[in-house]
Amino acid sequence: MNKLLVSALGNKDSGKSYTWNTLFGVTVRTGKKKRRLYFNDCEYVTVFLISGSPEERKKYVGNLMIAEPRIVLCSTQYCESSKKTFSYFIENEYSLFVHWLNPGYSDLDRPYFDYLGIMNWLLSQQSLVGIRSGKLEAKPRVDEIKEYIYGWAKSRNLIINECE
Repeated sequence: MNKLLVSALGNKDSGKSYTWNTLFGVTVRTGKKKRRLYFNDCEYVTVFLISGSPEERKKYVGNLMIAEPRIVLCSTQYCESSKKTFSYFIENEYSLFVHWLNPGYSDLDRPYFDYLGIMNWLLSQQSLVGIRSGKLEAKPRVDEIKEYIYGWAKSRNLIINECE
């Protein structure tokens, strides 16, 4: 697949938006255009960000999107309706890379059982899923996301080098 969804999945106040803020190094919000995600001083890739989850905003993800970006970063609420958001990306031929923030920053100090069956459902869709604690420092999980995006984009010649 030649399109990528990177999702931070979690309960309300689990650290989804904080993940994106850490990734970009500034506070970011959902935009109406693509933005640059820098890997170093020279290399970047363009991404589209949906920071506030469609589920929390009570909006269909397709209405928040711009014309089919190659890489989308999207917060997703841990709730039954998140399957509708993920289904949008699956139907539009995106590969899925999901970090479930479990426990989330504001959750109890123990991981939650996947009582909605979202993890098994995502794995049945050939998604990559990782469980990361939203209570721990964000940098290690953000570095993992950045490295994955870099490798994915590099193999598709999407990395732009502005120093050349």
